Amino acid sequence: MGNCKSLSRALLGKAHVAPDAEWRMQDFGKTHVPDLEWRIHDFSSLLETGAKSATSAIFHCSGYNWLLQVIPMHKETGSETPYVALRLMTTQERMVPGHTVHVVFELSVYNHTKGMYCGCKASYNFHFKNSYSKEHCLIPLQELLKSSAFLVDDSCVFGVDILKIDVSSPEKKAVVVQKKATTVQNLFVQKKGFVKGKYTWNINNFLELDMDNFVRSPTFEVGVHKWYVGMYPHGNKYSTDCISLYLCLGASDELRLESKKVFVMTLSILDQKNGKHLTATSGSAHLSKYQCY
Repeated sequence: MGNCKSLSRALLGKAHVAPDAEWRMQDFGKTHVPDLEWRIHDFSSLLETGAKSATSAIFHCSGYNWLLQVIPMHKETGSETPYVALRLMTTQERMVPGHTVHVVFELSVYNHTKGMYCGCKASYNFHFKNSYSKEHCLIPLQELLKSSAFLVDDSCVFGVDILKIDVSSPEKKAVVVQKKATTVQNLFVQKKGFVKGKYTWNINNFLELDMDNFVRSPTFEVGVHKWYVGMYPHGNKYSTDCISLYLCLGASDELRLESKKVFVMTLSILDQKNGKHLTATSGSAHLSKYQCY
């Protein structure tokens, strides 16, 4: 282990219970080249928006689509200290039912003082209904904010390197991870206030809907963008035992494909008998054209 591990351990102090040991970082060396290099500009502005996470755009490796997610204020069980955590994600449409994709990867943040990435090595089993790895804490948030090694001109550089992919299927094949040039992405966070909006979708003929297919509300406008609520009454192909609700950006909207929006949304269903809403709230810094959440 390198100095990053010792630094992070000392920062916890004796007042807190240490979270899972996987958050501790090691130096990856100056020859380490990640598959994705993701620079988040105006990192403090990301915190000010209250976004619970920020997700990169898709990058490709060995026939699969991958994304890197940063959780800037993650708290492990037993600790009150917020950490900057990372996790690897994949897209469900590339997952085959009955197949398990075992991936070994490295999550990292760039240390400008040392001129190298440091982070942790992890592994995870992705499958049809499980496209998110667990969160891996890298560094206490407050330490990052006051560090000249990891935060330079209010920007951080995060990385992910996919080392090995094994597919558990009837064929039981190992995927050759082909190394190629690093994918470089940037996220610029602008200090602008949230635009608030509310929409109610009244469905008077619910039992007459096509229960097996996607149903969408009329289009509505919030924050100069067009939206609609989508629903699978019997759940989508990933969750077949409950109603699946989505907030979707209208296909005719003029948001550029490379653009992202920070958003916090609450989807709810009214319990008409008791007059209460069953709600689910989500926040993210990734919203691009043609995507639903």
